[in-house]
Amino acid sequence: MTTSLLVLAAIMAVVVWWLLRPTLNVKPWVEQRPIKNVDAEGTLPLPPVKVGLGVFLAVATSLFALLISAYHMRMMAADWTHLALPRVLWLNTGVLILSGVAMQWTRAAAQREQIDSVRIGLIAAGVFTVSFLAGQLWAWQQLNAAGYFVKTDPATAFFYLLTALHGLHLLGGMYVWGRTTARVLRGVEVGKVRLSVELCTVYWHYLLLVWLVLFAVLLHTHS
Repeated sequence: MTTSLLVLAAIMAVVVWWLLRPTLNVKPWVEQRPIKNVDAEGTLPLPPVKVGLGVFLAVATSLFALLISAYHMRMMAADWTHLALPRVLWLNTGVLILSGVAMQWTRAAAQREQIDSVRIGLIAAGVFTVSFLAGQLWAWQQLNAAGYFVKTDPATAFFYLLTALHGLHLLGGMYVWGRTTARVLRGVEVGKVRLSVELCTVYWHYLLLVWLVLFAVLLHTHS
């Protein structure tokens, strides 16, 4: 349990570092902005959406950490039974990794202002993500066919809970992905979607790392 929580904390630290990179790289004693370039109302060192994403991921990390702690505490009870995990989870993990790779490639293309590559990368990332979610539903179907339902036992209930919560977070990301992809398909300039692509990339990497932690926990406790 301690290892899993430390990994989640490390993930959150990496996310915060990623979001704060532009600010941390600024040297105030070297780069001085003229007063005329500063808005009258003042500006934040980070775009508000980046701050909002950082806060949301901090809350999500706390939620996953609490669930993992509850999971480990519950499995110490005498009525805990081991669940045979569907093998398709390995395939799903590989597909989610490919989704993260596609999103990172898209981010690099956006920085190079290659709108055609951004379009291809976004579509590829979306296809891989939908495939992952479909694979998770397939895993649920396999468990149902084997007679494992939410109320069967605590181990099965936690499996459904953890995978469903992770899937819901991905669906939320797909909403932002869909809006960004729609803008790109309409021919918007790459500069107007660069920030959205970067935030989607951070979010995808975060959920990939969270899934790897969840999958490792499930494998360890059900082996």
